[in-house]
Amino acid sequence: MTDIDKDITPVVFRVWRGDRGSVLALFPTIDEGWGLCRSYEHVGQHSGADYAGCIARTRPAKPAEYAALKRELTQRGYNLRVYARKPVFS
Repeated sequence: MTDIDKDITPVVFRVWRGDRGSVLALFPTIDEGWGLCRSYEHVGQHSGADYAGCIARTRPAKPAEYAALKRELTQRGYNLRVYARKPVFS
């Protein structure tokens, strides 16, 4: 993202299980095609991700764990709202 996002972007922060342990941001409402949602990590940055597959291989991130990634995304222009799981909008 380059422009400031005026809309709120839902995000789910997760931590990879095992040795990797890095924090992952999942954007379940941003479609990347082929059934994937947008994701973001410090290494690799934006990518498409299988939401259900990532949830199965990660655990919920604590606020202290995702603070740096949230700050990075905010600096990139995201206007984030953190959710524990994929939000359902009617």
